[in-house]
Amino acid sequence: MAQLGTFTAEDARELAIVTRSGFVESRHVGSAVVLDQHGDVQRSIGAPEKPIFPRSSLKPFQAIAVLNAGVQLRGAQAVLATASHTGTMKHMSTVRAMLATAGLTEDALQCPPALPQDESTRNTMIRQGVGPQRIAMNCSGKHAAMLLACAANGWETDGYLHPEHPMQRAVLDTVERFTGEKPAAVATDGCGAPVFAVSLVGLARGIARVRTSSPSSPFAIYRNAGVLVEAVLEDPWGIQGPGSPNTIVIERLGVFAKLGAEGVLVMAAGDGTTVALKVLDGNGRASTIVALELLVRAGALSRDDVDAVISDLGLEVSGGETVVGHIEISPTL
Repeated sequence: MAQLGTFTAEDARELAIVTRSGFVESRHVGSAVVLDQHGDVQRSIGAPEKPIFPRSSLKPFQAIAVLNAGVQLRGAQAVLATASHTGTMKHMSTVRAMLATAGLTEDALQCPPALPQDESTRNTMIRQGVGPQRIAMNCSGKHAAMLLACAANGWETDGYLHPEHPMQRAVLDTVERFTGEKPAAVATDGCGAPVFAVSLVGLARGIARVRTSSPSSPFAIYRNAGVLVEAVLEDPWGIQGPGSPNTIVIERLGVFAKLGAEGVLVMAAGDGTTVALKVLDGNGRASTIVALELLVRAGALSRDDVDAVISDLGLEVSGGETVVGHIEISPTL
């Protein structure tokens, strides 16, 4: 029986509601924290001090660990190192190019095979009789980047996902340095890599430090963080995919955003104001609008700019061929 876990329903607060024909059909509860531009807690909702698994919201730290290990990733390749991509042909070709620089093929990847999340690419593969591929899995860029670090340092590649492998020890060190926390637990993520439990406060603190880092910093770790942020802002298509929430908000609002499975999301505005949240039931459909709302209320984003992207985030609830409701911010948020 689990002795340690994320916050409870009693700790959580209502973040969003789902309406259908004027009736509240579902409610999403969770926890969130907002850090101001100085890194201080501006607002605490629920129990953000309790540990959670950030899932793919951990990827910026994993990518920075790769850069710190001497891998010179730039542009789209740097973005793919921190991506949860939808598996378009452009994503997969970028990952293949990353592997090729180390003389590796996709057979070296140890993420599980998958079909692309991108509908057009997935349908094309199915029509061609191509089944699930490791390179199409949404974490393949992160895995390719880790393999590049192994090649650059002479580390063995077969066990690169083991928690005691030099690559994963480097990730742990990076997580601790940015979040300021020792992980409360270590588990295996959906892609097979270690995932470390930290609080939402620690996660937000770490992402704020990433967002405010400069590519010209005298310190390598922050210089690499600045390189990563710059790449994401220049090539937002890579971090998720065209038309997807992370890509939309980065491209049109200039925020640094990274989703994670099980309802986790981090989002940092240009001034360093940062939100980290987790929806308790693990459903991330409301995460983006909640994070954006919290940044608006913190004064880091304008209401008009956020309202201009809301209609493109897929928040409509359908009844037949008609929109009959929406995913909305909770009135008690």
